[in-house]
Amino acid sequence: MLRAATSRINTRVYATRDGQSPVMTEVQALAIERNDNSVLDFFVDALLRENPLMRREMAEQLVETRARTIMQQSTGVSVSTLASLRSVVRASSPLPGRKVLFFISEGFVVNDMEGNLREQMRAVADAAARAGVVIYSLDAAGLRTAMEDASTPGAFDPAGRLAQTNMSEGSTLQAPLFSLANETGGRALINSNALLHSVSGALKETALYYLLAWKPASSGGEPKYQRIDVSVKGRADLRVIVRRGFINSQTASEAPAKEVPKGKKPEAVAAEPPKSAAARELLAAMRSPVPRAGVATSLALGYVNAPDGKALLSASIELDRSSLTFSRDEKPRAEFDLLCVVIDDNGKTVASFGKSLGFTLDTTRPEARQHVVYTFQAALAPGLYQVRAVARDSHSGRTGSAMQWVEIPDFKQRGFQLSSIFLGEHTLDDTAVAAGTEDALQSVYLSVARRFARTSSIRFLAYVYNAAAVASAPPDVALQVQIFRDNQPVFTAPLRKVKTEGLTDISRIPYMAELALDSFPAGRYVLQLTAIDRAAKTSASQRASFIIE
Repeated sequence: MLRAATSRINTRVYATRDGQSPVMTEVQALAIERNDNSVLDFFVDALLRENPLMRREMAEQLVETRARTIMQQSTGVSVSTLASLRSVVRASSPLPGRKVLFFISEGFVVNDMEGNLREQMRAVADAAARAGVVIYSLDAAGLRTAMEDASTPGAFDPAGRLAQTNMSEGSTLQAPLFSLANETGGRALINSNALLHSVSGALKETALYYLLAWKPASSGGEPKYQRIDVSVKGRADLRVIVRRGFINSQTASEAPAKEVPKGKKPEAVAAEPPKSAAARELLAAMRSPVPRAGVATSLALGYVNAPDGKALLSASIELDRSSLTFSRDEKPRAEFDLLCVVIDDNGKTVASFGKSLGFTLDTTRPEARQHVVYTFQAALAPGLYQVRAVARDSHSGRTGSAMQWVEIPDFKQRGFQLSSIFLGEHTLDDTAVAAGTEDALQSVYLSVARRFARTSSIRFLAYVYNAAAVASAPPDVALQVQIFRDNQPVFTAPLRKVKTEGLTDISRIPYMAELALDSFPAGRYVLQLTAIDRAAKTSASQRASFIIE
């Protein structure tokens, strides 16, 4: 998923130079806008040397126009940058807790004589305050030496008329980075090429903090940026890093609704028919960027090769019984709505399931062995997908959700491949598992949360596809089982040949095994299966995470 996301990042080049000679930088153009005569005279003299017949007044007008054009281009780029930054900050608002955002930029020029970049930066700070975001700005230029080098074209200046302006270029470009960081309670990490050290230090710094809350008094009139000052009483030697302000205006959710003129219907009513309260709550939970916890929901994904060459994805959804409301009848029953959708990497829904379901407790069986599980299947083409499942308790109205990414391989290539790993739990009170593969697959579907007791055993099933067969000999496939914790192997089983006796379709070889968990301490683990086709000298592996309690 990360590779697919980074591959779609595009660079939009904004050129703020006009192509004339000598090159005029944004900082030099800003100096001309601020009536710096030494910089203006340098470019005027250069223009007159190329055009001896031009009058000096005309040359000054041309240079001033050139500087104004560069500043207009620079301001447009800066406005777009700040608008994108504010959009990212506001989009993170639904995420719980405190967020740290790293803003990487080479800096930009703020021209207070034109534009409203200061207000734009305050709008970013206000959005960060409302979303709980702290901005740490990093200078993409790394270590600045304030000296010209071969990476930047410079103008020949024997008289040193550009020296003062060029020396201030770094601080001028970095000033907005300081402002954005200081206003949001972060810091500007500049003049360093150690990016990893800067990021790790910032994360460590923001891991511990005090949370101060207050309710600002409502004020009428135009919105105003309010300053915040925090200090430690009696400790003048301490520096407090805190967000510096906010805009005292109503948020979009607090703003009063606009009145609809008489005789007109709201546009939303005409656009789509009204939905029930349950449907609205399900859709809101489905669109939420973070899972809902009202109904504890677990989701497990796995795929196998379908006969038509596509992959058959199985999405198993489990609801925690304690999160559901059961009736007090002789046979307790819970009613809930379930919605599951499969979304491709372009945001398009390719498969969905929605239904009102019920679960009745069997009073003759132990409740611990009764799971509220539903499995939804969909045939999918190769690609990257996100599966979202949402449940709503019909009695309490609580909602829960879960989401996962899955990458479906291309089975039509007929290469040596493995299916997903299907996990299940075997306890002492379980009955013997049937020998049939279909029965075994059904049994491992039940472990959706993938949380196992130390007193139990973990069962896992996978399919090996397209193993090479030499002449009339059966495929020679060996499989190795490994358990990892914190990326370190804690268990490695010896290679074991996969049996193929009695199989009518050797292109689809099932493998099932069981491993006792009593020797593993509680914690998070990863199960890795590696299949090796010794005839074709190729291999394939799959991983599945689980928790031992």
